[in-house]
Amino acid sequence: MKTRLLIPFLLSALAATASAAPIRLHPDNPHYFEWRGKPTLLITSAEHYGAVLNGAFDYTRYLDTLAADGLNLTRTFTGAYCEPPGAFKITRNTLAPESGKLVAPWARADEEGYAGGGPKFDLDRWNDSYFVRLKDFVAQASKRGVVVELTLFCPFYKDDMWRLSPMNAANNVNGVGGIARTNVYTLDRHEGLLAVQEKLTRKIVGELREADNVMYEICNEPYFGGVTLEWQGRIADVIAKTEKRLGVRHLITQNIANRKARVDRPHPAVSVFNFHYANPPETVAMNWHLNRPIGDNETGFKGNADDHYRTEAWEFILAGGALYNNLDYSFTAGHEDGTFEYPKTQPGGGNPGFRSQIRFLKEFIHGFDFLRMKPSPELARGLPRKTRRQVLAATGRQYAGYFKGSGLASLKLELPSGQYRAEWFDVVSGAKAASKTIRHTGGAATVPGPADAGEFALRLVRDVAE
Repeated sequence: MKTRLLIPFLLSALAATASAAPIRLHPDNPHYFEWRGKPTLLITSAEHYGAVLNGAFDYTRYLDTLAADGLNLTRTFTGAYCEPPGAFKITRNTLAPESGKLVAPWARADEEGYAGGGPKFDLDRWNDSYFVRLKDFVAQASKRGVVVELTLFCPFYKDDMWRLSPMNAANNVNGVGGIARTNVYTLDRHEGLLAVQEKLTRKIVGELREADNVMYEICNEPYFGGVTLEWQGRIADVIAKTEKRLGVRHLITQNIANRKARVDRPHPAVSVFNFHYANPPETVAMNWHLNRPIGDNETGFKGNADDHYRTEAWEFILAGGALYNNLDYSFTAGHEDGTFEYPKTQPGGGNPGFRSQIRFLKEFIHGFDFLRMKPSPELARGLPRKTRRQVLAATGRQYAGYFKGSGLASLKLELPSGQYRAEWFDVVSGAKAASKTIRHTGGAATVPGPADAGEFALRLVRDVAE
């Protein structure tokens, strides 16, 4: 398509999405999302949350890469928190901008002395260029079919992280924030910072009120660094009340725990419950009763190889999860196309090949009517003891399975009588490895798989022409 023909097409597409309702819980099955009129799961391998706050990061090139890789989610922090170089042994960390490159929501003052380079901050004045950057990032993501999970706050894991925050009294001219890092996100020990946090929340929510591709996460990993549950509820209330006044409603997400936990007394404004490093995906079943999306919105820290993260993604999504986000360290400033060759000391992985693998997962699951399906691992029978398995099923109609282990040349799957088409896929290449028509009279059906299978996905669908 020639450029002169492409421009009107893009303008028309933008006009169509500008007034679209924000991503929401699907009305027919709120375990999943609806976005732009379609049932949606969010699956990605994305940069380490510095796309907006790191002034050296070319986010347009990054979003082009995500779109080309067929992924539909990114997570980013606001700039109230950043990290020093070398934090968590991450090389070229996008969340650790070079000296003078932090783009924060607050304007710089005339007084030098910010610990990260340049003048201090004035927490009573906004940095207009930050909000231009934030809104453009969200708009560019929207054009490319990418949802932004915007994480408003993050605990300060160590003193050297608190040392870099504009909210620290040493870095601002407002006389607030002269407290320990473990008191920052509380309702009774904040010494003036709560008003700053509420004001920032209202400002961001107001600036992004028209975006259809934004979800607000209250706080990253609030189970560290002294973050209180009451403070989280307060920020959720600020988001909800601000949006009620604006006449819009975006999803609010809450990070619950590493690995797993049962959510008790959920805040009524929170719609999505996120976990980190949620493998095995037991937390999905533990919280299925909430009738809300369950996310695994951070994993990494298991070495550089693809194997663990691919398994975690498949198991989580086929356990009924709605969101998966892998930390992809191949995205850095200067390598926004995801080609940075990180050292083996990097805590996690990510690379173009891995993104291709989870793109296949995204396309595989979206090929089902997953709104009608539910986690059903008990339907798979007769597997070797150490085989890993997940099954998502609409009984008698369609089955999605993931299996990893030895002896997968055949398995038994509990099926009603009927004729089914079984297709096995190599989860690394995405190629179809085997297919067979099965005529079954009921009970445990033997489903032949590819020879020497070690890790495969199964698509089994009832023959509609039967």
